[in-house]
Amino acid sequence: MPGLSRKTPVWMPVLVILIAMLSIQSGASLAKSLFPLIGAPGVTALRLALGTLILVVIFKPWRLRFTKAQRKPLLLYGLSLGAMNYLFYLSIQTVPLGIAVALEFTGPLAVALFASRRAVDFIWVALAVLGLWFLLPLGQDVSHVDLTGAALALGAGACWAVYILSGQRAGEEHGPATVAIGSLIAALVFVPVGVWQAGDALWHWSVLPLGLGVAILSTALPYSLEMVALTRLPTRTFGTLMSMEPGLAALSGMVFLGENLTLTQWLALLAIITASMGSTLTLRREAKIEKVDIS
Repeated sequence: MPGLSRKTPVWMPVLVILIAMLSIQSGASLAKSLFPLIGAPGVTALRLALGTLILVVIFKPWRLRFTKAQRKPLLLYGLSLGAMNYLFYLSIQTVPLGIAVALEFTGPLAVALFASRRAVDFIWVALAVLGLWFLLPLGQDVSHVDLTGAALALGAGACWAVYILSGQRAGEEHGPATVAIGSLIAALVFVPVGVWQAGDALWHWSVLPLGLGVAILSTALPYSLEMVALTRLPTRTFGTLMSMEPGLAALSGMVFLGENLTLTQWLALLAIITASMGSTLTLRREAKIEKVDIS
């Protein structure tokens, strides 16, 4: 995957995004199983520490050279990556996975909305919003959603938006290898925080294999793949395609946790997937990455 050239078919980066999202959802389920042992901060520390180690070995980031103009986006990319992980894991301690992912998705959805230029783009964004509206339990169950957890998920969404925008600028030249530097920046900040909050429980050897699985599924594999897609798709298309994330989270809950979906939720999933497919089918082949000023 890292060897994709910029002349590859337009569907290839789309496939890359789908694989990345499936990997992240699997990793999230595994991570949540570790919460009773080491807590969300401890899982964050394990994920970033082990994931960064894997990425550094693969991409050898010390060989990379970044211009002065790329350093600020790179710093923002790394900090937003770490904060996104930390806030999301804190949120799913008290909020169901599907709801947390849907709330987190407000970040890339906002990116897609503000980057839209054609009328057809707004159709797909509106369809994705409609799907999310019905996917969330906005009836009587909303009163049982922990407000602190929901706020943390929204904060993770804001970090996700910064991750998308800064990742395009930071990774334009070095592609997926950039994620190794970004993950290292995130680890330098959030691993000490997680280790301090988790305490002695983090040092049990029985935790290490599960932590390694979380690191691979949730960090090393998906972020490398997303960087490939980030540098090969327009901002609006990447943001709208990520609308499948809440749908995949709900399906994961049904398959692995026995959570049944209502007819309304199935229709919501269909709306989200249709928006993603529509965005891909109407993508103009000559479209380039849209530069976004984050200075």
